[in-house]
Amino acid sequence: MKIWLRIRHPLAALAHDLLMTPLAWFGAQWLRFNFDAIPTPFLQAAQQLLPLVLFVHAACYVRFGLYRGVWRFASMPDLVRICKAVVTGTLICWALVALAAQIGLLPPVPVPRSSFVLTGLLLLLFLGAPRFVYRWFKDHRLYYRPGQRVLIVGAGDAGVLLLRELQRERDGEYEAVGFVDDKDNRQGRELHGLRVLGRTQDVAAIADRHAIDMIFVAMPSLGGERMARVLRLCEASGRPVRVVPRLDELLSGRAQIRELREVSLEDLLGREEVTLDWETIGRCVAGRTVLVSGGGGSIGSELCRQIARLGPARLLIVDAGEFNLYRIELELRRDWPEVSLQVFLLDVTDAIGVGQVFATQRPELVFHAAAYKHVPLLEDQPSTAIGNNVFGTMTLAQAADCHGADAFVLISTDKAVNPTNVMGASKRLAEMYCQNLAARSHTHFITVRFGNVLGSAGSVVPLFREQIARGGPVTVTHPEIERYFMTIPEAAQLILQAAAVGRGGEIFVLDMGAPIRIATLAEQMIQLSGKRPHQDIRIEFTGLRPGEKLYEELFHEREQLQPTVYPKLLLAQRRTLDWGAFNRALEALRADCRDRRDAEVLAAMHVLVPEYRASGSEGGQGAPVQATGT
Repeated sequence: MKIWLRIRHPLAALAHDLLMTPLAWFGAQWLRFNFDAIPTPFLQAAQQLLPLVLFVHAACYVRFGLYRGVWRFASMPDLVRICKAVVTGTLICWALVALAAQIGLLPPVPVPRSSFVLTGLLLLLFLGAPRFVYRWFKDHRLYYRPGQRVLIVGAGDAGVLLLRELQRERDGEYEAVGFVDDKDNRQGRELHGLRVLGRTQDVAAIADRHAIDMIFVAMPSLGGERMARVLRLCEASGRPVRVVPRLDELLSGRAQIRELREVSLEDLLGREEVTLDWETIGRCVAGRTVLVSGGGGSIGSELCRQIARLGPARLLIVDAGEFNLYRIELELRRDWPEVSLQVFLLDVTDAIGVGQVFATQRPELVFHAAAYKHVPLLEDQPSTAIGNNVFGTMTLAQAADCHGADAFVLISTDKAVNPTNVMGASKRLAEMYCQNLAARSHTHFITVRFGNVLGSAGSVVPLFREQIARGGPVTVTHPEIERYFMTIPEAAQLILQAAAVGRGGEIFVLDMGAPIRIATLAEQMIQLSGKRPHQDIRIEFTGLRPGEKLYEELFHEREQLQPTVYPKLLLAQRRTLDWGAFNRALEALRADCRDRRDAEVLAAMHVLVPEYRASGSEGGQGAPVQATGT
């Protein structure tokens, strides 16, 4: 019974119809003689004409499209096609028999004309009834365990592969109902017994019409904003949505087509896939001693993972946070036991400790990710912010220069551009130091600047998740506030690309795509949780915090942003300054930070970073350090 209930392939349907045709033909003879035994001459004539009847009716079945339909969705159009095929086949058979009788080709006993009419009536019953009974069984699910009704978005190769996987699981939990696809040449077509029911823009209406329980998106090659659009349409249907793995994961064998995952925030934000020159990156990292400061943080830990994959001679991790350091060490020793790994519980402002690490370990490549990043928190503690972000960077950079490191990569932020807060100003000052030290050192000092990272410890994403879990409200500072976003792996990979191609003194700016409204981000996260924004969970606007801008920038107008040969990696021209005056100003600033003279620290920052405009400030006193563009 289960095998019969799963008839979907057109050849199986054709075999069924060919079996029904002789049954109807001989059944008509039996009816003609009132259910008595068929006289031998008439039976012999029927047997001689059977091949003709089979051939003519089979040709009509195919010609009138009986196998374009799916038994699961048998309806009136299918019954009309059956009627046309049966009537046409019956008339042709009668005409051919009549013609044969005229030219003397029939057996002595003629075939009763009523048998053709009876054959047609029986064929209507034998061909139509099984189809509608089959649909009735499927709709009412009387004799097999029901699965969730699934709509597959994407009728390409991935969609077909997914359908085959679902069909192989005879008593699986999912039952594919149909496809949705935007290509014109696929509309109305049937693939492995399932019809393309419409376009993605109609997915909600199609889901309602066919009582869909879940939506599977099988478009792994579709990326960026196009994928985000499709997912938003699917999410709007109110059904759970699952996505097949990405194309690169399928091609590499890291994932199978049936390994469906939930929609992620990254999917909805529409980030394009990053294309990297892994050969160049591999040559930069493989077989070398690499040090990562802040290696327990969000960006630093992902850098460590990416570096471990590339086979460094040794990986050194520096972090001031004990738990974060322990966690990344545990993960790396578990996943990459072949990597020589050493960890150092160390503050980057500790000049003696940093010097000892560099003197004994001799790192060749340094990634400086350690920094304080929380904007409102640092506004009230400028001495702490500058001490860590500026002088910690200087300590690490001087050690790299002194001990002959090949390259030093400073990981900066978009908040360093025209900063309005202490955090941004401190990172801009660190950029200025590294850019200008590059001209005086054999070490290649490279700066990489980018915006917010999804899921990082300092981003809004963990906060929103926590607020949604509590039932809201989700707090957003301003309805129009926008930020650039990218994923943690994407940021780490582009940092590695910049390290591989940098020659010293550059500022590499990561192309973050279009900025995203934080309010939109909050709405999408609420939807991902299965709730409705503004109804199930409220969004509350709290006002801009100290030092916060509505819009962030990735480069200064004087930096003359230029493209590179690598997508998403842009180059900003550095600005040079009077090195002697700059260092004297830094030493005075160091003394102010050490003595916690916050007012003097802020005044000095306005001098050293002329574009720094703190919230509610008209700028600092004194003459700025002279800077010139190159």
